[in-house]
Amino acid sequence: MTGPSADPAEAPLATIAIVGLGLIGGSIALAARRRWPAVRIVAVDRADVVAEATARQVVDEASVDLTAVGGADLIVLAAPVGANPGLLSAIPHLVSGPALVTDTGGTKRSIMAAASGLPGRLTFIGGHPMAGGTGGGLGAARCDLFDGRPWLLTPAHGDEPAVGPLAAFVEGLGARAIVTEAATHDRVLAYVSHLPQMTASALMSVVGGRVGEEGLAWAGGGLADTTRLAASEAAIWRDVALANRDHLGEALDDLITALQALRRDLGSGSGIDRLFGSARAWRETLRRQGQSSPGEGTR
Repeated sequence: MTGPSADPAEAPLATIAIVGLGLIGGSIALAARRRWPAVRIVAVDRADVVAEATARQVVDEASVDLTAVGGADLIVLAAPVGANPGLLSAIPHLVSGPALVTDTGGTKRSIMAAASGLPGRLTFIGGHPMAGGTGGGLGAARCDLFDGRPWLLTPAHGDEPAVGPLAAFVEGLGARAIVTEAATHDRVLAYVSHLPQMTASALMSVVGGRVGEEGLAWAGGGLADTTRLAASEAAIWRDVALANRDHLGEALDDLITALQALRRDLGSGSGIDRLFGSARAWRETLRRQGQSSPGEGTR
């Protein structure tokens, strides 16, 4: 990615409104400011977040009132998955002209269904930046959070031409825009994002519950590396699990089947050989694709 541009005319969208100024929303604001210093950024959040954003000059305007999005060319819903459909339903009453609307949630089918009722002047394209961390809130936001990371875009049928400006925007933030279908997104993310989160949390709970504080003091670095995601907040993931429960359930069943096979084969060791061989091969594929660095976390 090249350095920041001082020419606002290069920005694909002149005014950006971000609803939800946490880790992802805050990082979008910081990355947009880095890339296009003169672009106008408006944010909507709770009073304490608004006060922090104003004090830090993260955005040009911050408000607790959703009406602040009225004049935006791009509206980014960066609230939790469960809150975004309600916010989306309010936007047609607040925006009288044309606007592009997107979200940053970890599931796409539910928000795409909610967007199907929007008036023609509003174009919704689902979005999901594959970046995050175990810390949340505006204080954890970083201008480089999206650098080199995939940003998945899910347009509705017929809205593909509108992908261009949004793809240019997310690539300006440092990400790699990838267009896919909402159903494909939710099926794949159940395995590459949602299952790892649930597995890490379950593993940490089982280990801690069995060995306690004293036993954890004996742990090597492997346990900490494997359970990094276990520091994530439950409230955010509860919404994700509910919205994607069919695909996540299938993914959990597949993992349970693999663990049960491993359990049955402990006496011979043949199951370990097969499992480790497959795991090493797929881990090398992941490494070659540059996805082995920390990314997923707060969603």
